[in-house]
Amino acid sequence: MKIVHKIRKAALALLIISGPLFSIGQQDPMYTQYIFNLQTINPAYVGSWQTMGFLALSRQQWVGFSGHPTTQTFSFQTPLSTQNVGIGFDVVSDKAGPIRRIMVNLDYSYRIMLNTNTSLRFGLKGGFSNYNNDINSLEPYPDGTPDQVISGLVEDEFMPNFGFGVFLSSPRYYLSLSLPRLLQESKGNFSTMSDIRQLYFAGGIVFNISDNIKFKPTFMTKAVVGSPFQYDISANFLLAEKFWIGGMYRSGDAFGAIAQWIINSRFRIGYAADFTFTDMKNYQHGVHEVMLSYEIAFTKRRYVSPRYF
Repeated sequence: MKIVHKIRKAALALLIISGPLFSIGQQDPMYTQYIFNLQTINPAYVGSWQTMGFLALSRQQWVGFSGHPTTQTFSFQTPLSTQNVGIGFDVVSDKAGPIRRIMVNLDYSYRIMLNTNTSLRFGLKGGFSNYNNDINSLEPYPDGTPDQVISGLVEDEFMPNFGFGVFLSSPRYYLSLSLPRLLQESKGNFSTMSDIRQLYFAGGIVFNISDNIKFKPTFMTKAVVGSPFQYDISANFLLAEKFWIGGMYRSGDAFGAIAQWIINSRFRIGYAADFTFTDMKNYQHGVHEVMLSYEIAFTKRRYVSPRYF
């Protein structure tokens, strides 16, 4: 009963805090391989691997388009000795044209075991974003007159922020709810660009199709007041516990393919490609995303099956 009471109090606090959402500006970087990269949006995910883990991801969006967005992500997570506490950090470098944002965050989670296989984690995220708006990097007008016009518009701003999340999981399913950034403020020529309040809800489940094939549907929704509601859905198949392959659809934006090779219980390599069906399709060559992850187990236990999320 004490656990149920704690969960009810935490859920009530979550609803109260997320009630006054509002936002303006550019949205967060999106990831096609979001299911293996939830830490960037939900601090409650840290520790869920039950191993010390490193993840690196590079996303090249709208390749072939001048000044196309690029996102580089590095994250680390580990449970502490009790396994009930997880800690970690993530660093994201996001660049689009002359604007570059670097986010650095520390993540903390606390786990409550609901039964033998199901856990509920509560997480906190805190850190900062550094924005650089280098207008001088743009090409000048043909008559060569803009030097005076754009001089003085080069800015470098520091903005702190924090967020929270909850993560319910078992070996076969998960549900994730998070608000990774709560603060909004305006400085100079910036209006917190991507530090806007965005509420994420995601989930997935694994089904056995046969001894060598598993099916994993997943979804992610993103809500931003003043912007269209967006969702991602994907369908992935795990072949012989070694290779994930599947497809995805993002509302109003793109469809794509996802693949991941589980080399062993420690090392994974993933690749995804998106192809937009918007007007941008005639001016670029798709979106390409590469992911690497490596895990270090604290014990010598053997894993019966790989981690699914």
